[in-house]
Order: sequence, then structure tokens, then C-alpha cells
Amino acid sequence: MSIFQAFEQHPYFLHLSIGLLGLLVGSFLNVVVYRLPIMLQRSWRKECLEFLEQEETSPASPEVFNLSQPRSRCPFCNHSITALENIPVLSYLLLKGKCKNCKKPISIRYPIVELTTALLSVLITLHFGVSLQTVAALLFTWTLICLTLIDFDTQLLPDSITLPLLWFALLASLFHVFVTPETALIGALLGYLSLWSVFWLFKLLTGKEGMGYGDFKLLAAIGALLGWKMLPLVIMLSAFVGALVGMTLIVLKGRDKNIPIPFGPYLSIAAYIALIWGDDINRTYLQFVGL
Repeated sequence: MSIFQAFEQHPYFLHLSIGLLGLLVGSFLNVVVYRLPIMLQRSWRKECLEFLEQEETSPASPEVFNLSQPRSRCPFCNHSITALENIPVLSYLLLKGKCKNCKKPISIRYPIVELTTALLSVLITLHFGVSLQTVAALLFTWTLICLTLIDFDTQLLPDSITLPLLWFALLASLFHVFVTPETALIGALLGYLSLWSVFWLFKLLTGKEGMGYGDFKLLAAIGALLGWKMLPLVIMLSAFVGALVGMTLIVLKGRDKNIPIPFGPYLSIAAYIALIWGDDINRTYLQFVGL
């Protein structure tokens, strides 16, 4: 009996396995979300200095800083995190949310990201079962989580993630995982051009930039994976949630309306909803309007 047959005959084994995998992936995403923006900033600084033919004047940074090196450390006491202290969720509970060395609090966001990744991954398996769609949907979901957190922290949607996601979506269409290549290509074009048009219209009317180019690329990737028919739903859902959150922050917390709010998280949330429930939502809407 192959592992795929075991998953089909015992679905609970599939859900448990994917849940555990989701915890591990969530732990890795925490690393990516923290380190990738720093890596990009250092790279951009180096390129700018080379272009301007200037020498580095700031204190020297560690020679090696990537997704695997140096080892994770406590930001307060610089204590190196051991493997036993880095078990998703469990280590946080055993350490009672505090550093083993200095007893300073560990951010609650780490286990939340791990649990959220596991939960969203299990929902994927519940919906798609044992299929190629599950594999594609899992990779898509994990990438959306990563982009959401990076955009929330830094208001960046790195090309090093959005562009591979776009190419992945187009590649998946060659195997008709979700849509045909023609539908994927149209979805990518319309996804990019729709926000690009809004960007320039807003800029011409106000003289301000309402969103970044990363949003265009993210929606292009979403359109390529889900097809152009899902774009209206994704755009409406993301705009509604974004407007609701924005107004809430302004009214309840007195946030300055001129401070930009990242749009990537709302696109990602809308894309995940469309991935699982998009067909049902569109079908219900068409029945409601009598089409």
C-alpha cells in the first residue's frame, strides 16, 4: 500500500500529517518573515553604495546572514535557540512563553503563525483531499501567509516571492490543476492591469501613490492560479475588508488617514477564501441575481 492509498483510506492520517507539516512550515515562515526583509535591505544598501562608488561607513554587519545562518537568538540576551527550544508551539508552552536564559517574553506571534499555518493547511486537505490540487494549494497558501506577514511588518511584497509565485501559478495551469493555461494567462494579465489602472488613476487624481507594485504582481499571481473569473470576488473581498479595517483604525484608534495601510494581507485573505469557497460564493451570487 502506497502512502497515497493510505491517505485515501484513512483521511484522518492525511489531516494529522498535514497539520504537523503545517506547524513545521509555520516555524520556517517565522524565520523567513524576519530575515528576508533584512537580507533585502542589506543587498539594496550594498548595490546603492556600489553604484555611488562609496565606502560602507556603518558598523560592519555579520558576513553571513541568510535563512539558515546565523542561528536564531533571543533579541534580549543573544542566547542561541537550541533545537529543543524551537519545536513549534510545544517549546513555547514548555518555556511558558519566556526565554530559557533571560526569562524575557517570547512574542506570541510565533506560535500563532505556526497554528494558523497548520489550521489553514488542514482546511486545504479537507477541501481537496488527496490530489495535485492539494499540493498546489498548500504551496500557494504558505506563500500567502509569508507575504501577508512581510507586508504587514514592512509594507513590502518582495519580488523574490511574488514573481516565483506567478511562475508557479502559470506552470500549474499547464497541468490544469485549477484552470487552463489560457484562463491563467488572462487572469495574470487582468490581475496586474486592474490594480495598475487603479494605481495610476488614483495618482493622477490625488498626486499620491495608493499602493505598491508588489500588489499588482500578487494579484497577477492570484489571477494566474485561480483564473480571471475569480478576480472580481478577490478584489471586492479585499477592498471590503481593507476599507473596514482602515475605517476601524481611524475611528477607534485615531490612526492618521494619510498613513498607508498594506493591501497585500487583504488580497491574500481574499485569495484563500476564493481558493476554497470561491465557486460556491460565485454560484450563490448568480442564483441570487437570477443568472
